[in-house]
Amino acid sequence: MKNHIVVVGSLAYDSIETPRGKVEKTLGGSANYFSVAASLFSPVRIVGVVGEDYASSDLELLQTRNIDTQGMITAKGKTFHWEGSYENDMNEAKTLKTDLNVFEHFNPELPESYRNSEFVFLANIHPQLQLRVLDQVKNPLFVASDTMNLWINAARADLLKVLSRVHTLLINEGEAKLLTGASNAIAAASLILQMGPRFVVIKRGEYGFLMYGPEGYFMLPAVPVSDVIDPTGAGDTFAGGFFGYLASRAHSSFTTNDLKWACVFGSVMASFTVQGFGLSSLLKVNSQDVETRLNLFEKATKLSKAEN
Repeated sequence: MKNHIVVVGSLAYDSIETPRGKVEKTLGGSANYFSVAASLFSPVRIVGVVGEDYASSDLELLQTRNIDTQGMITAKGKTFHWEGSYENDMNEAKTLKTDLNVFEHFNPELPESYRNSEFVFLANIHPQLQLRVLDQVKNPLFVASDTMNLWINAARADLLKVLSRVHTLLINEGEAKLLTGASNAIAAASLILQMGPRFVVIKRGEYGFLMYGPEGYFMLPAVPVSDVIDPTGAGDTFAGGFFGYLASRAHSSFTTNDLKWACVFGSVMASFTVQGFGLSSLLKVNSQDVETRLNLFEKATKLSKAEN
């Protein structure tokens, strides 16, 4: 019997411009990126809100990929829309416009069948909503969360409550520094563990990731990709690969080694996302593609599957 993952986050349409081109209202949102990546490994249950403009073909796309959409609700109005651009620094997006639309009043309610999910990912939503989700799930094996600068600055007390209840925090380097006041990722990692999580994974864009836990640090560069088209959603895709791998292991508890390999699979999945606008590249990926790229990454980093 496979473990189930429930993800709660945004479902959106994104308008994106990079040095490689521009797209209008392509499928995006943290829960979409996460789900598509994780579903290659394990069944996913998605919780979010969309508007009346959300295309039936986009809903069907999720349903054909081992993603349960019972937790998606359609509200009167338009779907969350984000518009952003990347210029010289492809590690940082410049937000040009944010239309929350139906997402402004999102109040996550998990279907009863979701509440026994073994794995829970709290994507980047208000910490109060993350706490609401945690109050609805029943004894999950593994819970992780994401956050952003806005919540660190404006909802810190609630965020700290979330961190006291999760096993792992996945966060980017700038946010980790802001959260802790540290000047670098190494210092930030140890301070975050004092806030409650057992592990922290600091995502560093093209420079890879840093994981820190009871046995110390583990870090790797990003999977080498020469043709970066659009980095939007790479962090959420990383989380999807990370969770998908762990859920496929079917353990009752997880070792540092398990978390290391989850990070590796997260990196592999993220490397596909950046090769196309929005979800376009990730949607083409199959299990053999993942295996092939994993083998290339192993050679580049001297990893060994014998350790997996």
